[in-house]
Amino acid sequence: MRQYSPDLTPPWKKPKPVPEVSADPGLVVEEPGTGFCGAVIGCEAGTVTLEDRFGKHRVFPMEPRGFLLEGRVVTLVRPASAAPVRPSRTASGSVAVPGARARVARAGRIYVEGRHDAELVERVWGDDLRVEGVVVEYLEGVDDLPAIVEEFAPGPDARLGVLVDHLVPGSKESRIAAAVTSEHALVLGHPYIDIWEAVKPSSVGIAGWPRVPRGEDWKTGVCRALGWPENTGAAWQHILSRVHSYKDLQPELLGRVEELIDFVTAPE
Repeated sequence: MRQYSPDLTPPWKKPKPVPEVSADPGLVVEEPGTGFCGAVIGCEAGTVTLEDRFGKHRVFPMEPRGFLLEGRVVTLVRPASAAPVRPSRTASGSVAVPGARARVARAGRIYVEGRHDAELVERVWGDDLRVEGVVVEYLEGVDDLPAIVEEFAPGPDARLGVLVDHLVPGSKESRIAAAVTSEHALVLGHPYIDIWEAVKPSSVGIAGWPRVPRGEDWKTGVCRALGWPENTGAAWQHILSRVHSYKDLQPELLGRVEELIDFVTAPE
């Protein structure tokens, strides 16, 4: 009896085999569905992470025929030695220190206004802060900042840095900051109403942060204007997930945080 193949696809319709390429660190490929082009920086659990020339990261499944290499369709496969790729720089842009242990926490601290501020600082500067032994704490507002600084009692071996939202001339925050006079405390701020605004709109995928009428809760107003569910916690997690490095933040925030870290860690 004749044996027939269960595959009745005509030979001319069958896809031609494509080469399998090891997803080695630094290999530059393009994901044709999105047009995202970048270098391989990680490979795990059936996925590959690419980093483009702007430092943006994207994770893609390693599907057959899923990528272009120099214009040719290829199938990426897990490298024989698939140890995680160690980045050469931290998210803040500092030179990474492989294997560095977290330093014992300094007596000095950096205070920020709220939990979202603390999470964003950790996201970008966390590696640097652990190497330097700097702890970041949040205050839930700065209305009582002078009393908080007095209670902390900053000194030569315990400096205090404070990051304030909406620190602009004539604001309530500027008057509060001016009341802090200790030479061992440094109060700096950014001009944004809330730390959300310090994330570049392009990183979040929006044209710009909307204007919210005075008297309306700013975060709720932003969600409403952007058509997001009015769940500020979920909205923040979405925003935070789009922050991969210092490149996703406004320079007005970057400079202030770097200055506070320098102040708290500077030798007397």
